[in-house]
Amino acid sequence: MNKSQCIVVVPGLKKGAFIIGGKYGKGFVSCRKAGGEGWTAPGAVRVEGGSVGFQIGGSESDVILLVMNERGMKKLLTSKFTLGAEGEVAAGPVGRDATAQTDAMMHAEILSWSRSRGVFAGISLQGATLREDLDDNKELYGQGYENQEILSGKVPTPEAAQKLDSLLNKYSPKKIS
Repeated sequence: MNKSQCIVVVPGLKKGAFIIGGKYGKGFVSCRKAGGEGWTAPGAVRVEGGSVGFQIGGSESDVILLVMNERGMKKLLTSKFTLGAEGEVAAGPVGRDATAQTDAMMHAEILSWSRSRGVFAGISLQGATLREDLDDNKELYGQGYENQEILSGKVPTPEAAQKLDSLLNKYSPKKIS
């Protein structure tokens, strides 16, 4: 986390499938302030996706994505960011999964960690998008900020997000190069 540029937290990502599957969850993204010290106010995001393949079950996962560089941050700030395809098995009350999306030079751009509950088994080709959630931003900030505005560091952290901001600053106050 100390080397990350941004963090995306999606608690309770729901996933279900019988041959055809879907996933949905809501969360928040926060990025380092200019200079690497402190975190910006959080912007609301949604994860939505579908899959087709040999799969069955249902699960709920708490997901954390660490965006490790400037290039990943720029991709994250587009209105629709597509996450990669994977094969996965999550079973039992506690499952853990960690993945890294890398480029040809093997520089990790996004690291992910999840803790799953439920039973899900299968291998599938799947796609998921990470989009800003303008409705939740409007509810949180009282106006319809886009995530690009929020994550620029110019929008103050609302009272409802102070606990997240203080936890990020407690565990990773500065970016380490």
